[in-house]
Amino acid sequence: MLGIPGLDPLGLLHALLGVAALIFGLAVLLRSKGTRMHRRIGRTYVLSMLLLNATALMIYDLYGRFGPFHVASAISLATIAAGFVPAYFRRPRASWRQLHGTFMCWSYVGLLAAFISEIAVRVPGVGFGSAVIAATAVVVAAGAILIHTQVPRILGAFTKSEAV
Repeated sequence: MLGIPGLDPLGLLHALLGVAALIFGLAVLLRSKGTRMHRRIGRTYVLSMLLLNATALMIYDLYGRFGPFHVASAISLATIAAGFVPAYFRRPRASWRQLHGTFMCWSYVGLLAAFISEIAVRVPGVGFGSAVIAATAVVVAAGAILIHTQVPRILGAFTKSEAV
């Protein structure tokens, strides 16, 4: 389809869902937290990620069987659940924001790692495995630094506003 090898209708849907998740996830990250719009866009991000991972679990082009990218998809689903459930139930009371912010950020880091890996494997002369490993390592390292520094800063702003 579209002259791209392996891009069948399911692959195209998967790619479109990935782009949607990238856009909605970025919008959530850039907007004010805790607002009605944050929740609305966040739910759309979660839905797009659920559908993205569902399509990923149906794609067997690379190995012909369950493979490492299916494991990554299962981890992504767990990360989404670990971020969504505390915010939905507002539990545990003392730490739901920390859990929500941290896990949702990690879900986006995983999405970015997959996206950058997809680009990296298309670079001529670069091996598939080394491209995926290098791209993932760089994105995860940068994500870890940002999550470690920015999530506490954002949560600190909530603590200050609630104290007023």
